[in-house]
Amino acid sequence: MKVMVIGSGGREHVISWALAKSSKVKEVICVPGNGGTDVEEKCRNIVPSLCEYLKDVKEKDSYCEIAKHEGCDLVVVGPEDPLALGVSDTLWENNIPVVGPKKEAANLEASKDFAKEFMVQYGVACAESKTFTDALEAKDYIKEKGAPVVVKADGLAAGKGVVVAATTEDAIKAVDDFMVSKNLGNAGTKIVIEEYLQGTEISILSAVSVSPDTIQNGTACILPFVPARDHKRLLDGAKGPNTGGMGAIAPLDDVNKKQLDEFQKNILEPTLKGLIDRKMDYRGFIFFGIMLTSKGPKLLEYNVRLGDPETQAVLPLMDFDFSDLCKSIIDGTLNTFEPKWKKGYVCAPVVVSGGYPLKYKRGVPISLPKDTKNEVKIFIAGASVDRRGQYNGLITSGGRVLAVSAFGSSAKKAREAAYDVVSQVSFDGAFYRKDIGLPGAAESGQL
Repeated sequence: MKVMVIGSGGREHVISWALAKSSKVKEVICVPGNGGTDVEEKCRNIVPSLCEYLKDVKEKDSYCEIAKHEGCDLVVVGPEDPLALGVSDTLWENNIPVVGPKKEAANLEASKDFAKEFMVQYGVACAESKTFTDALEAKDYIKEKGAPVVVKADGLAAGKGVVVAATTEDAIKAVDDFMVSKNLGNAGTKIVIEEYLQGTEISILSAVSVSPDTIQNGTACILPFVPARDHKRLLDGAKGPNTGGMGAIAPLDDVNKKQLDEFQKNILEPTLKGLIDRKMDYRGFIFFGIMLTSKGPKLLEYNVRLGDPETQAVLPLMDFDFSDLCKSIIDGTLNTFEPKWKKGYVCAPVVVSGGYPLKYKRGVPISLPKDTKNEVKIFIAGASVDRRGQYNGLITSGGRVLAVSAFGSSAKKAREAAYDVVSQVSFDGAFYRKDIGLPGAAESGQL
């Protein structure tokens, strides 16, 4: 089998690596891939802008043309943007199976307003909220409700569309930034103002198989993975600005069966009912961002793909063939798939460029340890191969450069193995948190 993976981040390196491990997968085509997939066994990068046969093809159609050109049997979509553009619709129209929801279902992430309306209609446990298209009305609502409060841009904003405002002034500034100054472009023309939830945040990545066939024969399902935790703040002790994620750990010792049962009953099952009722074509992955509150788990958001960096902590725990999971999503047998997980933990600290999440340098040479133990894997995100040959290796190309995923029989051993390798990663300005996976590192309150 030949599989194409769309995306260029750390999540896509993990997906490509997991697929390449399968004896059933002959080659993984990474579009465009990154410096990690460039050297990963059985993987090959293709950059659309360098393909002559794509020069007159629209972006969302280019993936379909590459899949045809390469003879791919399956496509796995990593990031949310192509899904929101309808890449899955195009691929299915051309009889190319794809793991990734169609455009209508992708609105669960692409539009915060759409997602909240969906949650409310189907009784998904979540924060109270109200949607606004008028800045003055939004400000009046904030003044009436008071702070803390959460202000969310409706559209996709590359992780910059959520402000947790501690004061009324901060909330009003967020409204001005989104709706008046249009700092996020069209993504902020509509906003959602949400109640602040107090608690501890976790992530539950899941596989989804909802299609006309599975709806008709009653086999539509959502299969949750082991819970994970992302650490979003830049600095140790959950301090500093929010980032795209400074590291993750899985599974979680502080999540109990009662909480998971409540998640199943009050979040997962109503979500599945909604997908079925609306006859959405959702064959892919879903990310439940959850706050564990004193009143039970509450859904913060849907992501219509695997999380990053949670994927770097969860997928290395798989004790099954990832390509089999993808196939079961497509052919409607996910309801009978039995995932087996390794008995242990994975800790995955992220190494970022100096200055991240604000301004940072690109093109900085990276030094990696030559040998790592079998239970440790370096997943590349914001790094590329130096094609000029000046450094004869990888150079930085983004803010989050890489993650070191280490398996251990205990959370402590996983942390020790991960940080042993992290300490050997070197480039000018390299920075990382030193407390990923520690009990005191978990953020309390909403992010």
